[in-house]
Parts: sequence; structure tokens; C-alpha cells
Amino acid sequence: MITDNKVKFNIKDKEITLYKSPDINAPLIVFNAFEGDGEDLYQALQNMGYTFLNLLVIGNIDWNHDMSPWYMPSIYSKEKSFSGGADDYLRLLIDEILPKVKEMIEGEPGFTGITGYSLAGLFAVYTIYKTDVFDRVASMSGSLWFYDFMEYCKRNDCRKLPDKIYFSLGDKEANTRNPILKTVEDNTRELSEYFKSLGSEVIFELNKGNHFTDTILRSAKGIKAIL
Repeated sequence: MITDNKVKFNIKDKEITLYKSPDINAPLIVFNAFEGDGEDLYQALQNMGYTFLNLLVIGNIDWNHDMSPWYMPSIYSKEKSFSGGADDYLRLLIDEILPKVKEMIEGEPGFTGITGYSLAGLFAVYTIYKTDVFDRVASMSGSLWFYDFMEYCKRNDCRKLPDKIYFSLGDKEANTRNPILKTVEDNTRELSEYFKSLGSEVIFELNKGNHFTDTILRSAKGIKAIL
């Protein structure tokens, strides 16, 4: 389905929405969405004056599977475990979704960014260790408490060091009794410093509120920061 600049299609079971820029060689930004087709995110970016980008929003994601790099038991008793499907999903993204999207946009992307909120923010950072497709990264309230992730980042080399990487967090996110979630602010700050030491331009932002505060606005701010 095509409506003005909005194109919707499916690949495998993923629901894909592309907000096309009229500009030639505009950046391509990938956003993995927990729900929805990204219309509110696109509007937030428009309201900020950011019209010169192709925004690719991927929905119907099997969240705890597609966004998790390896197995980890659930941190809450009633939730599903994290089943480590990130590599398979990344393969689908690179081999099937991105090639089709690049046929639809004007020219070649000036750069390609990978972005996401929460577990998708973790996934965004993970991708740069697996592929050289992405030039910039935005991880908004990323799940950087994930088991062994900090160690993984430091043990391995990026396939392509991002020229810009953005991290954000709510200032109340670490205020929890959960010992795993409690590490999120320390880990986010540590990873910010780590990428800075490698030579990336790093932006770290602390927002007011907890994990669920202003998720769309925070996502838009993160994308804006890497444009």
C-alpha cells in the first residue's frame, strides 16, 4: 500500500512501513517498533523540522526473541524468556528488507542508522558487532542490563565503528529493586565512555522519568541526535 510518502508491505511476518523522503540521497533510519507503524514517531520528527530522512519502521516483531542476542531467563516470573533470535532477524533485515527498501527510495542513503527503544536499543548496539551495514546508532533506554552484554561488547570488535552513537535513559530507570535492571544506568554510562574511547562521537542524555515516560519523544530525540 502506498499513500503519498508512506509505503506499507510485509516480508515474512514483519509489517514494514517506509516514510519516504522526497530528497535524493537522504539518510535511511531503521527503527524496530514494539507496536504500531511509527506514524507518531514520524510526526514527532516532522514537528522537530526533520523532514530529510527515510524512516523505515518494522513492526510485528517477536520482541523477546528477535531483539535478544542470546538466551537469558525472564527477569519477571510471568514473562517469556529471551530466546536469542537476533542473528536470524538481522539476517532477514539485511538480506531481504533493506534491499527492497533501497529500491524504493531516491538515490543512495547518505548514511544508514539503526535505532530502537528498550530491547530494540540493545539490538541496535548488537548489530554493529555483526554487520558493517550501519553507520550510526541510537539506543533509547536500551536494555543494557542484558546478561553478559557489556562483556560481549568489550571482548569483540565492531564490524564498523559507528561515527555517531546516541544513548539515553530515564533518570528513574535504575531506581528499582530488581538487581538486574538496577545496573542499567551504570552500564549505559560505561558503554558511552567505551565507545568514546574507541573514537565514536558519543551523545549521552538523561531524561526525566522512568522507562515508560515519553517513549515517542525520546525516540525522536535519539534519531534527531544522529542525523
